[in-house]
Amino acid sequence: MRIYLQIFHLKFERHLSNRQIALTLNIGRSTVNDFVVRFGNAGFQWPLPDGVSLDALDKALMPGRNYQTQRVLPDWVVMDVNLSKPGVTKQLLWQEYQGEHGSNALGYTQFCAHYKVWKGQQRRSMRQTHKAGEKLFIDFCGPTVPIVNPDTGEVRRAAIFVACMGVSNYTYIEACEGQDLESWLLANRRCLEFLGGVPSLLIPDNLKSAVNKADRYEPVINDSYQAFAQHYGCPVIPARPYKPQDKGKVEAAVLVVERWVLARLRHYTFHTLASLNQAIRELMHDLNKRPMKGYNGLSRAQLFAQTDAPALSALPEYPYEYAQFKLAKVAKDYHVAFDNHWYSVPHTLVGERVELNVTQRLVRVRYKGNIIAQHARSQKRYQHTTESAHMPVAHAAYKDWSPERIRSWAGRIGPNTEHVIHAIEQSKAHIEQAQRSCLGLLSLQKRFGEERLERACGIALNQGCYTRKFIQTILQNGRDNVVEFSPNRSIPAQHKNVRGSHYYS
Repeated sequence: MRIYLQIFHLKFERHLSNRQIALTLNIGRSTVNDFVVRFGNAGFQWPLPDGVSLDALDKALMPGRNYQTQRVLPDWVVMDVNLSKPGVTKQLLWQEYQGEHGSNALGYTQFCAHYKVWKGQQRRSMRQTHKAGEKLFIDFCGPTVPIVNPDTGEVRRAAIFVACMGVSNYTYIEACEGQDLESWLLANRRCLEFLGGVPSLLIPDNLKSAVNKADRYEPVINDSYQAFAQHYGCPVIPARPYKPQDKGKVEAAVLVVERWVLARLRHYTFHTLASLNQAIRELMHDLNKRPMKGYNGLSRAQLFAQTDAPALSALPEYPYEYAQFKLAKVAKDYHVAFDNHWYSVPHTLVGERVELNVTQRLVRVRYKGNIIAQHARSQKRYQHTTESAHMPVAHAAYKDWSPERIRSWAGRIGPNTEHVIHAIEQSKAHIEQAQRSCLGLLSLQKRFGEERLERACGIALNQGCYTRKFIQTILQNGRDNVVEFSPNRSIPAQHKNVRGSHYYS
């Protein structure tokens, strides 16, 4: 219509020749002649009267033209969904479309042009290009849900975890104790189990449970979340700081969850996290089954089954187990501390820094990336878990001496030695405190012989002094050879300085 009006303006107002008009508008002279003749034959006057519309002018100049295309347009929603699948191109979709409709199909150029126009008219959330099974967007809702203790009335706030797939908008919702690291990691694990597979990328927000240091180009993922990603074989790419459009899918999902799930729960009172999650799970299934307007009535669940689910990687054989990471320095007793319990490492690493990887069941100790020790996690506070292989040879031999073994050794030497060992054990607050003293005493038999040690212990019993130092002095001074002593008879522990019961009456 613009060309029509320009031809008639130049012809009837500017009075240019047909050749001049053709050169000015860069069209053929025959085209100008044809329109001028048609205008005259239709009986129109220039300028056009007010009652003549452009549509009427077009029909008068070009009678019999059918403005309704005979081409069959493709279903652009189906085309858009298929384009998200791996390996699918516009050329392939056009060939399949042309094979179905033959001469009634659009040409490839028009096919691409129409698709581009349709894509540009869709809502903003569809402007990002997503591939099937590629991205899982993850975030927490802003609002929390109260959980009331029925006995005390205490209220705690449950955080709402939300994740959705990029292509299908398939949504997972869960209530957590909070946004702490453990809640975050276990919610991620249950989300992947709900999906039944692993996407190519995890796109979280920059919360502290996922990112130690937010950065537009090189964000620093915390060790626990990095270990989670390695376990499932999918990298983590956080959204850029202050760029909510990077995770527009989950932002939209959060809004839907707030309106269609949390809003429906506002009149209910929950006493446990489990009951809250049960209610959320029912509404989540309802949300995923509800038809979506922009997808020809397909639901999130149907679209997920068609697109995302087949493209997901398989889950690993074993689920992720929550782990904590900690750097520790090996103490002089070749132990490292975690949660007020001490675990042994090889004694050669005393003074070195090691990394602890602690799960619910195990404590793994790494040095320069290699596992050097592994223990069952203990809940006993202020105690030690020690492996004999980690100890120096002398310490390991010392550790093997149980109280029963020490008493048996003393009994073989003689009754006086056995009585002294018993007295030493009774004098200590803990049996392990007496172990060193007892072994030190019994080791004197290697230097002085069993017979002399037995006589010296008899003298110690007679004197009422049971220390190793006292007995060693007796042996060194030869007093056991001066005092007459029968090795087969125990010397009673009597002395003139020992007070009897009558002293206190």
